[in-house]
Amino acid sequence: MRHHLMNIYRLGIKELWSLRRDPMMIFLIVWTFTAAIYMAATTMPETLHNAPIAIVDEDASALSARIASAFYPPRFTQPARLILNEVDPGLDAGRYTFVLDIPPNFQRDVLAGRSPRIQLNVDATRMSQAFSGNAYVQQIVMGEVNEFVQRYRGSTVPPVDLALRARFNPALEQSWFGGLMEVVNNVTMLSIILTGAALIREREHGTVEHLLVMPVTPTEIMFAKVWACGLVVLVAATLSLNLVIRGALHVPIEGSVLLFLAGTALHLFATTSMGIFMATLARSMPQFGLLLMLTLMPLQILSGSLTPRESMPELVQNLMLLAPTTHYTELSQAILYRGAGLDLVWKPFAYLLVIGAVLFSLSLARFRKAIGQMA
Repeated sequence: MRHHLMNIYRLGIKELWSLRRDPMMIFLIVWTFTAAIYMAATTMPETLHNAPIAIVDEDASALSARIASAFYPPRFTQPARLILNEVDPGLDAGRYTFVLDIPPNFQRDVLAGRSPRIQLNVDATRMSQAFSGNAYVQQIVMGEVNEFVQRYRGSTVPPVDLALRARFNPALEQSWFGGLMEVVNNVTMLSIILTGAALIREREHGTVEHLLVMPVTPTEIMFAKVWACGLVVLVAATLSLNLVIRGALHVPIEGSVLLFLAGTALHLFATTSMGIFMATLARSMPQFGLLLMLTLMPLQILSGSLTPRESMPELVQNLMLLAPTTHYTELSQAILYRGAGLDLVWKPFAYLLVIGAVLFSLSLARFRKAIGQMA
């Protein structure tokens, strides 16, 4: 046993030295866990922020002026004033997301008790702003009209006082979600890339043949790649949590970082095995890159890190229970956001252990077959 452990240790050190001599891979690791995370957190789209809006005021009344003055930053830009024949060119050029057309005699019809129509033109190619912004515009217009008709600014006392309590993110900061989820997604991506690239690099450089004549087994070779690449990602994720998430972004972490890193280690056991399996299928780095895109995007998009799993079709929810990213995302959100302990996240830990063992066994069988073909 001691002999096998020493072989695994020495082969792992060899992997670390090989990685050290690869400047592009070092750059990828540093970029992925620093600048990429910072940009993903700080560029998370707000619900509605500085949406460009223009107003066509065909009424030129006190009510239309009141409506126009109700749109202001930070939700909207300062409204531009257009004439009717400038609407379509402005929308076609992409200068405005919303154009509000207030018809002639609008104020007179409102005071007469009629139901005049006011037109809102929306550039629906800007999905995030168009989806939430049209509701804001309608709410603002109706609020101004109602206050104008009542002759005073105010609101009736609602029969129920709704007390809103935003837990785990009281200020609803977008960076709190974006930064942490980017770390989770990058752990998966980089662990697959490192292990797959390590195996393909050895095949391309011809060093696999050197391993075949050494007194080592395929199991030892694979264990060495798993622990070496997993250790690199684990250290990078730890530094990123402390330096980028806590330091640069000032995002509080509610739960135990050690518990999160333990879950990360189990997840890395599964994803590094997956990277080796994919590398045995690909014959070159370009093929591995194409296979990575086909695999990584569904793993991350359907894991629950971007949208809740409950909003997905039931078939997709059930299939994704076989993916390690689903359980890793669940335990990461529970620990980092809600401060959950092991008593609440032991199930995802258990699932990751089982999935990792299955993936390692499948990858080892495939790796042995690939090694045999090289021999």
